[in-house]
Amino acid sequence: MSELIQTRPERVETLKQIIRRLHAGDAPDAVRDSLRTLVRETDSTEIIAMEQQLMAEGMRVQEIQGMCDLHSQVTREVLTPLTAAPVAPGHPVDTFRRENEALRAAAARLRTATSPDEQRQALNELMDVDKHYQRKEHLVFTCLERHGINGPSKVMWAKDDEIRDLLKCVIAAARRGDSTGPLIAAAAGAVEEMIYKEENILLPMCLRTFTEDQWAEIWESSPRYGWCLVEPRTGYKPAVRADAPRADGVQLPTGHLGIAQLTAIFSTLPVDLTFVDADDRVAFFSEGPDRVFARSRAIIGRKVQNCHPPRSVDTVERILGDFRAGRQDVAEFWLEFHGRFVHIRYFAVREEGRYLGTLEVTQDVTGVRALTGERRLLEY
Repeated sequence: MSELIQTRPERVETLKQIIRRLHAGDAPDAVRDSLRTLVRETDSTEIIAMEQQLMAEGMRVQEIQGMCDLHSQVTREVLTPLTAAPVAPGHPVDTFRRENEALRAAAARLRTATSPDEQRQALNELMDVDKHYQRKEHLVFTCLERHGINGPSKVMWAKDDEIRDLLKCVIAAARRGDSTGPLIAAAAGAVEEMIYKEENILLPMCLRTFTEDQWAEIWESSPRYGWCLVEPRTGYKPAVRADAPRADGVQLPTGHLGIAQLTAIFSTLPVDLTFVDADDRVAFFSEGPDRVFARSRAIIGRKVQNCHPPRSVDTVERILGDFRAGRQDVAEFWLEFHGRFVHIRYFAVREEGRYLGTLEVTQDVTGVRALTGERRLLEY
């Protein structure tokens, strides 16, 4: 059969076999030559389908993560762009693309910096990529998962963390006065490689996949995470989403609360709450004005394992497994975060012994730790 009339499943299967050769140690040039011969064109959806099938067949996420840069390098010559309708200024994709332009320029300045001040400025700009990545990880990946597309959240998020770590290593080396040349090359190259993946694989696929309501949801939740180097343009008018009907209130064993009252109470509590149900899906979170960790409504219904960086998933699984089995009831952590001392506790929620889910309680206890003596009189 001619390669030009291969069906999509055939192309994905061929891609899998060729990429397996890469993982087995074949030289990238040889793999690239095979691709040109056997698969003359493919698109981003097939690349992601290939990686997802490899994971479904038992290939570890870490192995794909470690090789995904080579995946993109050997497939570039056969990757054809998906045709997509243009987006309005200020559309989430427009903002992602403009941020990528700014990040690409910052990476180039980092490579060519000739003074510590120039290097410091470029690094400060690149560190802003965390906002870009958080919007991608918590909003874009969430919507992809609703369409059954899990590969990017498992692989790309881990690569994002690698980039964050590389940038921190460059900063630490510069502060120590160590040589930064190789680290700068690695960090700038990793940023540029992720830009390529987003522009040629992730964003085109999202434009083809997401509904207008989902883009509106992403646009609405994006300010919670902030913008990277550029501000969104005006012009995009998201679709109006109909709010779900609300009940008059909630009758509890110890009283009745209206929805407005209940919402205000959760928003006033000096702790951040997140509840994960018995199926490990995020069911609720409180929205206080000073949340320690940002949350968006996009995570409702999302598997909690997918809400954490890949390197944290084993810990999440262990806590949930211990709670579900009844081996433990509480897990707690404390850490320094952006100048604050944060206490994080997880509680198994049960009803007559039946596991209902897990409640996460996060609190900034910086002020609490500093308390001394007593205060018995009213002071504001």
